[in-house]
Amino acid sequence: MNFYNKADIPEDLLEYFEPAEIGLEETPEAYVQKMVDVFREVRRVLKKDGTLWLNIGDSYNGTGNVSGEKQFENNKQGTNNGSRGFTGKSISGIKPKDLIGIPWMVAFALRSDGWYLRQDIIWNKPNPMPESVTDRCTKAHEYIFLLSKSARYYYDAEAILEPYTEPLDRWAGQMVRGNYKTKTDQFAVQERNGRNMRPNENGRNRRSVWTVTTKPYTGAHFATYPEDLISPCILAGCPEDGIVIDPFMGAGTTGLVARKLNRNYIGIELNAEYKRIADERIMNEIGLFY
Repeated sequence: MNFYNKADIPEDLLEYFEPAEIGLEETPEAYVQKMVDVFREVRRVLKKDGTLWLNIGDSYNGTGNVSGEKQFENNKQGTNNGSRGFTGKSISGIKPKDLIGIPWMVAFALRSDGWYLRQDIIWNKPNPMPESVTDRCTKAHEYIFLLSKSARYYYDAEAILEPYTEPLDRWAGQMVRGNYKTKTDQFAVQERNGRNMRPNENGRNRRSVWTVTTKPYTGAHFATYPEDLISPCILAGCPEDGIVIDPFMGAGTTGLVARKLNRNYIGIELNAEYKRIADERIMNEIGLFY
């Protein structure tokens, strides 16, 4: 039997019905627990020095009417790559129009479950989805959380260096304070407590705000996150010929980028149609699956 909405399920079957698709839970707490359960299994099979990069959108508590924040409102732009966030249905105990805070609820729950919560990265969208609201700003960002299985983990900072915003020779002898010592060189050599603080001539350490435009994918009816958002996660978090796993494969963006960057991938997807789309997309662009 296939039911597309919970309202379609006969009452005598409701107590036995457990939706496989994450995002249909009755409460944010139930959704968060499902996410914890999924990523507990991910952590189980992850290498000791492995990392998790989690992109997740937020939801508003619905009003149940056409005014104010719409019921079931959630930010699907970029995050709905096959997986769903919590749908933002009307919830008792939370005021209508309240921002629920799903990303941080999930992040803190994962931390409590054993993950190391290492960083929150802001995905800045120059071309966000337009919104009709007039009592708050248009949402133009999402979170990417970097989590790790262990305190020490694989992270290739060199692979995702950013270009300097000014010529390197301007570093020499400029703005040195306190216990710093400066030596004139082609590049600045700054020392503090015996530690070499010289800037890397190949670029600066990547900042925690990533400006990436959203890009539509015509092969599916849902939004896919852009490849440029996934590339730094894979470059920094997985060595060449390593394995990337995506438990919410969707249209296959993660697998596609992994293959382009000479990484292997394992994709998990509940929806057979999405799997077909991902397979065809990767085959058309790469020509192989493994």
